Amino acid sequence: NTFCKRVRANDRDYNEKFQYASNCIMTSKYNIITFLPVNLFEQFQEVANTYFLFLLILQLIPQISSLSWFTTIVPLVLVLSITAVKDATDDYFRHKSDNQVNNRQSQVLIGGILQKEKWMNVRVGDIIKLENNQFVAADLLLLSSSEPHGLCYIETAELDGETNMKVRQSLSVTSELGDPNNLAQFDGEVVCEPPNNKLDRFCGTLYWKDCKYPLSNQNMLLRGCVLRNTESCYGLVIFAGPDTKLMQNSGRTKFKRTSIDRLMNTLVLWIFGFLVCMGVILAIGNAVWEKEVGALFQSFLPWDPPVDNFLFSAFLSFWSYVIILNTVVPISLYVSVEVIRLGHSYFINWDRRMFCSRSNTAAEARTTTLNEELGQVEYIFSDKTGTLTQNIMTFNKCSINGHTYGEEQHMREREKERERALDFSAWNPLAARDFCFYDQSLLDAVMEGEPAVHEFFRVLSLCHTVMSEEKSEGELLYKAQSPDEGALVTAARNFGFVFRSRTPGTVTTQELGKAVTYTLLAILDFNNIRKRMSVIVRNPEGRIRLYCKGADTVLFERLHSCNHELMNVTSDHLNEYAGDGLRTLAVAYRDLSEEQWEEWSEHFRGADKATDCRDDRLAAAYEEIEQDMMLLGATAIEDKLQEGVPETIAILSLANIKIWVLTGDKQETAVNIGYSCKMLTDDMTEIFIVNGHTVQSVREELRYNAEAQGWGGACAFGNGCGGGGAANCMPDESKCPPPQAPPPSLLESISGEFALIISGHSLAHALEADMEREFLETACACRAVICCRVTPLQKALVVELVKRHKKAVTLAIGDGANDVSMIKTAHIGVGISGQEGIQAVLASDYSFSQFRFLQRLLLVHGRWSYLRMCRFLCYFFYKNFAFTMVHFWFGFFCGFSAQTVYDQYFITLYNIVYTSLPVLAMGIFDQDVPEQRSLEYPKLYEPGQLNLLFNKREFFICIAQGIYTSVVLFFIPYGVLSHATQSNGVPLADYQTFAVTTATALVIVVSVQIALDTGYWTAINHFFIWGSLGTYFTILFAMHSSILFNIFPKQFHFLGSAHNTLGQPVVWLTIALATVICIAPVLAFRFLKLDLKPQLSDTVRHTQLVLQKKRKPGGRAGRGVGGAGVASGSTLGRLGRGGSRRSGYAFAHQEGFGELITSGKNMRLSSLALATFASRHSSSWIDTLRRKKHANSPGAHKLILWIDKKIKFPPRRKRQEAELLKTLSFLSFVHSSGLSSKPF
Repeated sequence: NTFCKRVRANDRDYNEKFQYASNCIMTSKYNIITFLPVNLFEQFQEVANTYFLFLLILQLIPQISSLSWFTTIVPLVLVLSITAVKDATDDYFRHKSDNQVNNRQSQVLIGGILQKEKWMNVRVGDIIKLENNQFVAADLLLLSSSEPHGLCYIETAELDGETNMKVRQSLSVTSELGDPNNLAQFDGEVVCEPPNNKLDRFCGTLYWKDCKYPLSNQNMLLRGCVLRNTESCYGLVIFAGPDTKLMQNSGRTKFKRTSIDRLMNTLVLWIFGFLVCMGVILAIGNAVWEKEVGALFQSFLPWDPPVDNFLFSAFLSFWSYVIILNTVVPISLYVSVEVIRLGHSYFINWDRRMFCSRSNTAAEARTTTLNEELGQVEYIFSDKTGTLTQNIMTFNKCSINGHTYGEEQHMREREKERERALDFSAWNPLAARDFCFYDQSLLDAVMEGEPAVHEFFRVLSLCHTVMSEEKSEGELLYKAQSPDEGALVTAARNFGFVFRSRTPGTVTTQELGKAVTYTLLAILDFNNIRKRMSVIVRNPEGRIRLYCKGADTVLFERLHSCNHELMNVTSDHLNEYAGDGLRTLAVAYRDLSEEQWEEWSEHFRGADKATDCRDDRLAAAYEEIEQDMMLLGATAIEDKLQEGVPETIAILSLANIKIWVLTGDKQETAVNIGYSCKMLTDDMTEIFIVNGHTVQSVREELRYNAEAQGWGGACAFGNGCGGGGAANCMPDESKCPPPQAPPPSLLESISGEFALIISGHSLAHALEADMEREFLETACACRAVICCRVTPLQKALVVELVKRHKKAVTLAIGDGANDVSMIKTAHIGVGISGQEGIQAVLASDYSFSQFRFLQRLLLVHGRWSYLRMCRFLCYFFYKNFAFTMVHFWFGFFCGFSAQTVYDQYFITLYNIVYTSLPVLAMGIFDQDVPEQRSLEYPKLYEPGQLNLLFNKREFFICIAQGIYTSVVLFFIPYGVLSHATQSNGVPLADYQTFAVTTATALVIVVSVQIALDTGYWTAINHFFIWGSLGTYFTILFAMHSSILFNIFPKQFHFLGSAHNTLGQPVVWLTIALATVICIAPVLAFRFLKLDLKPQLSDTVRHTQLVLQKKRKPGGRAGRGVGGAGVASGSTLGRLGRGGSRRSGYAFAHQEGFGELITSGKNMRLSSLALATFASRHSSSWIDTLRRKKHANSPGAHKLILWIDKKIKFPPRRKRQEAELLKTLSFLSFVHSSGLSSKPF
């Protein structure tokens, strides 16, 4: 099959024929050869750059150019160079990061010898050696392992976000090739599927020694995984570099533009259209003037040689005016934008409040082009593991026999009061040093020998699948399949019930210093349907007991009826724990008689050996024995959140930002974290769960949720069909048109707070073309959305769906390689420099070490960047239209000859010197409110989301103000100077006087305007604004001086104009009059707007001023302003949830480890241990009891006879409880009579 991939081990020559990808990864966009053409191509995608290139070409034509070509080419080259340097710098850091990954060392088997090679030099078909805690370099076929039976353990957090360990196993035929010499002789050939992005599937065949062996995902180690709890293993490289499943899920690096950039492209096209219209009007005027008036001057003022008629004159005039009027969009605008963005990026990098001292990591703006979009985010897509959580589990609280233990302390208090943590090492030499618990009463209960407390910790030390390794005496290392289980076993260890070791049939513990070995009779394995696991053990005294831990909702249904009162008390404790966001498990036990065990074990063995429906039969057998249990209590584990996560999510929610969690973890774990970080609350109206496995079921669940949200009955999607239930929403397709999503206005009117939880298999159907709109509208009507068990590609598809249909700015944040795809897809990608490697940081636009810094990035830096950029653009367009449109009005008075109003040096310096620095200062430093107010009033963020500060409407207002200013600046001086005279009677109505007066008035008016627009004054603002005015006058007098005229007589024509003009009082009166007429309407409008319709920022600023005047340091009188409408959701109550109790169950465990343990495949057993195991199983408890009791008591013979008699009659289900109670009563009698010395 040409679509299959063929890989032969240890044969590079054979594999290189297929030209497979190397293991070198590349996240950068350019190299030395492609940088210049690709970067220029990207830059000329900006309409403005193409526009300026076109103008430059026009200016090179002398017949139409009235300005020198250098006025355009110098700024254009400057802009292109600055942007190119910035892009090159960004890409240099990507290259540097790529090199860090590509240069990692790996051990490759070459010529029978292990040699160190860089990752990028690893080839398909190579055999490489991995050691414990190393990252997997490529997608490998596991050949052998240091663990028995070719097993190895991996952590896949970077791939799917799951923190629990997974087991992989090599083929038995290759598992013995553990020696490099044997592996060097291995020449097997693998035929498999081509590279793809499916993380959970692999299909292939190994051909070796004339045999073929099927391969599956269980035999594969994928790039991005970490080898755990395994000394070493060997693997054959199947996919390398870009072909690996990790990179296939990463997506391509995309060129990102902000919404303001896209709007600017549109506006530039509009302005160019406006420019063409003005050019046409003036060209028509030129044609009319040349025909009617200009023809009269031909005798002494003939046309230039190329011009022979008025139409050709008009044609040339059109292009001349296009060049003159091009300053409506000066190229300095783009230089200024890049400088401002660079300044904002440095502010992010320098922010000490976003610096993490613990990891010594500062925030980093890895790109400079997206800063203002940080102020417009509406949707945040977050990973869970490592982003919201620290991936650290701690035993926090527990409930035992109706008593709750564990203190409520915040993390900072714990750090301050570390010395208050219990000291276990004083009496328990095997205690874990890093375990912290603060409640002395629980330790006292253990020391006092309370039976329930002892039994509780005995369950935790026995009911698990943890492996123990004792490297030296007393130094225990637990290899837990999930961090939850590791935390529970460690808790039991510290409270005196230490799990020491296990064999396939025994578990050895040390209980309060005494070694105890239990016979392990059975492990009833955990799975996501059972939500519990059990073990059946026999203690040294011969008692058989089942220990169980699992979800309280499942376990409580299987308790004995006498547990009702204890169950109610424990339920209250579980509610309290769940409210604190803790992960809970209930703990119970059941005593079994020998005959009950024998009868059940027969059923169990039969189900285990069944060839059909094995899983169902095993589940039925488990269900049979896990009944009538006695409740012991419950555990509460804290999945430690990153510091400040709940507060950050709450503040961002108040800013009208919707947060979706996209995680590869299981549903219960993700929901538990949702409650921990306050995304989900018990006050929500309803929490919807979509868990269907088919298109039909997913559609029905989505429609049912839509009805519950109040979209109008069964026909919520407008299909026109009647009916009352969700099932009725699926009519005959021939009778009803396709379903349609509700209109946005209807969504906005929905009252109540909802949450949506959807699994990965349901999401696959929901993202199909005919259902994606229904899913999107349902999700967007919810306050919180959690997507569980999603692949990296699904994360990107969800982000793309929101981008495409909601037209909202999206931000994706994550810390692992499984988040790279969504980080690249979102408008803004944020990488957390956490524990899962650096792949997310490499692909991100911004990076920092803590999720809590996100609120500062958005609400402070993002909001300020958006505000500054919008004010900058509004002012820039205003000042340039005011400057340029004067030429348009002047055209009607100069015969449409394309004569400029101003001196050409003023035209060149206006945007570069006279008005550039004040607007840069405003664009970099301006603020409307201080940073602490931005965080206190999250509603201040909403104008950015609604795009209120710079849009098409605001643009036209700026243009209108600029045109109005140009009218005043032209006609006021024209009207005054046309009749004015100097003190000696000489008229002032000359071109040079008019040019100087208009230019001076223009600089003064725009300087006053920016002073009004500046909301936050610094010394730099003062210096730039007033310094620019001083610079203008200095340069003006210098250029009109005789010194420059004498040196360059042909370049400086305005000899003495400045001195003569500005020495006249009437000129200053004209300038003052024009300034007042330009500024007065602006002041009046702003005062009225502030008084009649103030914005929230105005109110906050006013409140701050009032507080400063009243000098009330402790008050925050304006708190209600920002919170108006903020906490509206908290008054909803439990509308749809009534008195239902929420379970805090979450257990990051995986099925299959119980079978591994009982089979012994994952253990190194000596022959002595195996013999001991066999002998323990072969001896009967009855025989043991006979020997003991015959030796100790003559009355014990009666006990044996009684039990022998009882076990002759196998109990029936309906008589089981009565028989057990009789047995317990008799044993109690035996104990009270002194026949048994052991407590019952």
